[in-house]
Amino acid sequence: QVQLVESGGGLVQAGGSLRLSCAASGRTFSSSTMGWFRQAPGKEREFVAAISWGGGSTNYADSVKGRFTISRDNAKNTVYLRMNSLKPEDTAVYYCAGSKTPYYDGKPYSTQRSYDYWGQGTQVTVSS
Repeated sequence: QVQLVESGGGLVQAGGSLRLSCAASGRTFSSSTMGWFRQAPGKEREFVAAISWGGGSTNYADSVKGRFTISRDNAKNTVYLRMNSLKPEDTAVYYCAGSKTPYYDGKPYSTQRSYDYWGQGTQVTVSS
């Protein structure tokens, strides 16, 4: 069983930056596609970004392209989300997710059903 623990959320002013981290337990991290999703109050959970098992391929939602960067360190079993130029509409609970499918080389998944493991989430609040 894989466990995911997010950290790094907090309160930041518009235009500021945060870096979220997701630490994974288990031996399968380095072969897994990883993703970040978010859920704002009263809204559905939505895709933010994903990264392939080796880190060579990424996928972003249009709303965050050019502002957010996903990366991973397989030696540390950790995936990151660097968020720059934050906007009030980025306010949400951010969730880390991992897929069971090993060594998938296609475009990193953007659908929730493609992920099997989920963290508890970390709150990001952007004030105007």
